[in-house]
Formats: sequence, structure tokens, C-alpha cells
Amino acid sequence: MRITVLRPLAGAFSLCALAGCGGDDNSSSQKPAGTVVIADATPAATAVAAPAQVETAAAATNSFATFDYANGTRLPEKATLSIGAAVFQPGASAAYVPVTLDRATPNTVIARVITVNGSGTNKAISGYQYKATDTIVVFRPGDPLRKTVAVPILSTTNGQQFSLKLREAPWGANQGTASNTVTANAGATPTAAATSGFRNPRTFRTYGALQYEMTKSTMRWSDAGWSDAWSSKLSHGRAQVANGETGIYLDETLYPGVEAPLRYTDDGLVFHTQKLATPITYNGVSYGYGSVVLSGHNTPGTQIGYGQYEWIAKMPTRRGSWPAFWLISTSGWPPEIDVYEGFGYQSYWDFDRHISATIHGGNGGWRTFQRGTNIQAEQAYGLSGFSQGYHRYAVDIGPEYITWFVDGLETYQSVNPFRGHRWYPIMNVAVKTNSAYTDGSGDMIVKSFRAWAN
Repeated sequence: MRITVLRPLAGAFSLCALAGCGGDDNSSSQKPAGTVVIADATPAATAVAAPAQVETAAAATNSFATFDYANGTRLPEKATLSIGAAVFQPGASAAYVPVTLDRATPNTVIARVITVNGSGTNKAISGYQYKATDTIVVFRPGDPLRKTVAVPILSTTNGQQFSLKLREAPWGANQGTASNTVTANAGATPTAAATSGFRNPRTFRTYGALQYEMTKSTMRWSDAGWSDAWSSKLSHGRAQVANGETGIYLDETLYPGVEAPLRYTDDGLVFHTQKLATPITYNGVSYGYGSVVLSGHNTPGTQIGYGQYEWIAKMPTRRGSWPAFWLISTSGWPPEIDVYEGFGYQSYWDFDRHISATIHGGNGGWRTFQRGTNIQAEQAYGLSGFSQGYHRYAVDIGPEYITWFVDGLETYQSVNPFRGHRWYPIMNVAVKTNSAYTDGSGDMIVKSFRAWAN
């Protein structure tokens, strides 16, 4: 059986996103009180000649060059993340709690950790003995395998204790020891802070030639697409039954009478989704909603091998909308690189705070792995407001690593198991709901899209 081309089966990354992993707190706007110690980190590069140089620091200490990716069907195993026990002197100003990986990681690992009051007669209480901490720990490929979280200490006596624990399972790693004790111990050597070897997140840079730029005067689309026009359907048609989508990808020249699914305004290219006044039957299935897509599968100018893609866009807010920027190999699906997805059909998803990034491996229509992240970006990276204004969503595809960026800041990185592939871009808003579909806006507006080929 051949699997139709799919964007991620979002449940694989959504089941543990919030509700199942203590996650209604993920929607909180609380800022982290603790800090992850990354002193002496290497500054982000401000000018780099080629992607290989950008990757050198990570590859030098964490090379997966000898791993057999089996033509993009295999990926190195995840590391396991654990919280270690820690001790500190009663008069110290901070306790350093270790967070460790058991092996080098092929991808960014993101863990949210919080402090928990102690128990028994020697319990330490937040606000009295220590300052409550809710923060993010990030391991990037090439980082040392030990980091520490600095918990501010207020006033403690010998023997008092509290804990640090994972708030949910870590993204990009298996879960090991999820909680451990932090103890004031006058007779012990304090747990040392991790102070060096970590790199700062990269900033987005472009390399090589600008190959494609979307403009109002040149943007074209049609049913099948051609050399100078995007296709208004996916390579396999106008529906994604296997994704459970309830919308059909519209083209008003084929379905007259619908609200225009695509229109270019002074604000940008509007991707308009809708509830249909009259359902449309396609391949024997009735669809009550209109989705919209532009695919570059027949538009060679949009396709690159190694290089960068960048979208500047404003996201919808409507429950049931599913916006995405993604890439498919010109040789067929999989592989797939998801630059951004907004899982508006999931109750936890907050369009203003959440971001996601995923890769899918396999061949011949069969997926053998997927890996990525789905995080509350406001706390992790200080990024938010994705439906309130325009933000930049970019990916850099290099021979060793694939790196994702939002507003120019690195948010995720993975080894590249898809070496030698050529990619075509897709931008769309799917619909996955049976609701009235009237809350908020169901439109995504793309102000800019560009591609650079190395």
C-alpha cells in the first residue's frame, strides 16, 4: 500500500505537548526565574562564508558523519535526558542542578524544568529558602552532555532540601531520571556549575544566490502549475484523506462561486480558508470546508538542494485551521522537512506562542521515522505574537545539519539524513474540523517568500 503524501501526523508530537505532560502550564506567560548556565559560550557568528563553516563547531565535537542513514530511512538514536542530584552550601546564593544527556545528540533537545518544595521536617519552601524556578534547558548538537540550572537560594539551614523536576517529557530526547533532590549540605563539596563549551543559537544567514523571490507582479498560480506558476493543489491532488482533513484545496477557476482562496493585497498573499455554503464532492468524499495551498512541485525556480528558504507571514487564529510551510523531495515523499506548522485543530495550540519543526524520513511512500519539536516559544526563546504581526520562518539546509529559525533566531537543529535531495516548497492552510469555523481569522498572510541556492 502506498501512503499519500502527508504532513506530520501531528498527534505523534501533540499527545505529549500539554495535557498529557503537565502541559496546561505551557500556555502560561510566566517568564523563567532560573537561568541555565552557559557562561563562556561561543558567540553566534556574524559573518560566515559557507554552510560547512557554520556546521564546523558542532560537527567537530559531535560528528555523525559515519552513521549509516540508509538513504534517509534511518536516524541516530535519541539521547536520554536526566536530572541529577545536587548539593550546595547553606550560605550559598545559588544551587547548581545538573541536567545531563547520556550520549551525543543528533538534534536539539529542549526540556522544561521546575522546582518543587521539599518534604518532611527539612523541607525547603519557595519564597523562603529558595526562589521558584521555571526555565528551559536547551542542548544543541555538539554541546557538552552536562548543563546546570542555577536556582537562587534565599536562606537555608543545613539539611534542607527541595527538588528539580521535568515539567513534561523532553523534546528530542528520551526521558531518564525526571526528578532529583537539591540539598543544603555544609559538609559536602557543592555541585559545580557548568561554565563552558556551549554554543549560542545561530542567527539566520543566507549563502549563495537568491534563486526565487515572490512578488505581487510575478506571483502566478494555476491548477497544475508550470515553470513560472505554483500549483493550487498538492502533487497527489486536492485532498488529504489520510490526514483526516475536512477541507478541499480550492481553486476558484475550478470551483466558481467559492470565496477567493488566494488573493494578493497590499499586505501580502492571503491564504483564505472557509466553510463552504455548499459542500464539494471530490474523489467520492464530500468536503464542507475550503482549504488553500500553493505547491512548487512543477515550478523549478522554487526548488533548491542545499540552501535557505524564508517566509515572512502572519498566522491565522481560527480553531481548526492548520497552516504550514514545508518541503518535499523532488524525488517523492518522504523525505519531508516541516519548517513551521500550526496545529489549530488541537485544543492546546496557541497560535501566538507555539511553534513546531519536524523531519520525516523513509522512501517509496513509507515513513520510517519522524523527529522534531513542538514548543511554547515565548518561554523557550522569547518569541510570540505570531498571529498579531508578521514573523520570519526560515530553514537552512546544509550537508551536515538542517537548522530552523524564527525571527532570525535558531530554534531547532538536526543532523541532515537527506543528503543529496532536492526540495520543493509548499505553503498552505488546511482545515481539520467539523465546527462552525467562525471564530477568529482563518487566513494566513504571506508577505514574503525567498529561496537561496548554495
